[in-house]
Amino acid sequence: MNQTKELELEIKGIELSREFYIRIGKPVLEELFPEYMEKAAVGLVGEGSECYGFDDILSTDHDYGPGFCVWLDREDYHKAGERMNQIYEALPREYRGIAERLTRVESAGRRGILEIDAFYRKFLGRDRLPGNLREWLVIPEHYLAVATNGEVFEDRLGRFSKIRESLLSYYPEDVRLKKIAARAITMAHSGQCNYNRMMQRHDTVSAVLALGEFVKAALSMVYLLNKKYAPYYKWMWRGLEKVERLTPVRERLKEITETGPDRRCWYGEDIQRFRFELNRTDRVVRLIEEISGLIIDEMKRQGISSSTSDYLEEHGYAALHRIQDETIRALPIMAA
Repeated sequence: MNQTKELELEIKGIELSREFYIRIGKPVLEELFPEYMEKAAVGLVGEGSECYGFDDILSTDHDYGPGFCVWLDREDYHKAGERMNQIYEALPREYRGIAERLTRVESAGRRGILEIDAFYRKFLGRDRLPGNLREWLVIPEHYLAVATNGEVFEDRLGRFSKIRESLLSYYPEDVRLKKIAARAITMAHSGQCNYNRMMQRHDTVSAVLALGEFVKAALSMVYLLNKKYAPYYKWMWRGLEKVERLTPVRERLKEITETGPDRRCWYGEDIQRFRFELNRTDRVVRLIEEISGLIIDEMKRQGISSSTSDYLEEHGYAALHRIQDETIRALPIMAA
């Protein structure tokens, strides 16, 4: 049997959450707390592979199981949050044969009765939307992905969803351009330049580091050019399944990682000597250039660069010069 097939779940976590809420949680909470539930938002958003729809059998060994989030405004949370949470904790810990597994103290607070402002403050560093470009720039991108993933089942007042929709509108353009510039420079230096140089020097450790930098920057660039927040590193590759632009980059990145730098030991008659498989190195270099070309084409398509260079550094500086805000433009080009 295909290994991926073996890891598939009978029911995905977000479906389990929605069903558990509708059939088990909602009737109880609405009966006991009608005045608060009519103003609450309910869904599954935040930390955990199930919030992205990436959960599989391996995901169920920790911090997993039937559960959902109820978000209240500050006043309602202080009035009824503790009582509501007691009822939430008394709900069945197993549903459809799937038992809740919470194995880490640090995971407490991911589900249950939550305060809207506190939820967003956890990931944004503030209980409001970023107020200026610098505030946008300093929030780790995967936190923005966490704050906007999953699904809102219902939100009668719409306050939770209003913040969510504003975040999903994506970065202000100057912030996006700043990040695009930084990723283009990283891809140029690590992939188009230093990977091959390190291989020629027989420095495979540095070559692997350079290749890793290139792959991560390329993944980030694809998200930026699709105007989607990149998730935590272990989900960046999986998340590319959902993007619309630059889909050919995904398979080329896979081919790069499956090829990689290789150092083989060859024995001569008198001494041991090392030789690199040049055909393998050349293959990786070719893939790097193909990916870089695809990125350049998309940057031109979006009007970010008009440079005719095939070296991504030139396009990174083109993106930088398009930034309107002088303060953001004046920051070091890699500061994003």
